[in-house]
Amino acid sequence: MTTGAADKDDLTDMPLPSVPFRSSVMQIEPQWIDYNGHLNMAYYNVMMDRAIDQLWLQLGIGPTYMKERHGSTFTAEAHVRYLREIHLGDPVQISVYLLAADEKRLHTFEELRHATEGWLSATSENITLHMDMKERKVAPFPPDIRARIQAVVDAHAAVPRPVGIGRKVAMPSK
Repeated sequence: MTTGAADKDDLTDMPLPSVPFRSSVMQIEPQWIDYNGHLNMAYYNVMMDRAIDQLWLQLGIGPTYMKERHGSTFTAEAHVRYLREIHLGDPVQISVYLLAADEKRLHTFEELRHATEGWLSATSENITLHMDMKERKVAPFPPDIRARIQAVVDAHAAVPRPVGIGRKVAMPSK
């Protein structure tokens, strides 16, 4: 998990994330390449999780939030689509759309793209739960965090939805 100055209690001075949120550019690590010569499927999740951590910092729900306010998030559901191979040396950047939220859940959609050429490699759609870490139970977001999340959801609602949201795992119809 990433740490940083954006993870703080006073969110009023912090600007909202970009729409959609864009992660820092990341590099494929050599040990992530499998015997097929491309990024192993598990590491797509690692990279998308790193992007989510960057967004969480901007929402005020990163490591400092966990330490000081005893709240965190757990992924409850994920659907990953692998669309084009990524190889060693390919720079990647992840766009994160915050599609919806309620008092306890976040619905996100991530697109992993080649950072310089722009083509789409993978997507991940997720439901994330807010946790009270003292009780280790799902719990509502605090009002200040909930308001910030809603502002980001509202901003993201104004941009076109990416292709692939709401897909399910199924055999193609004939």
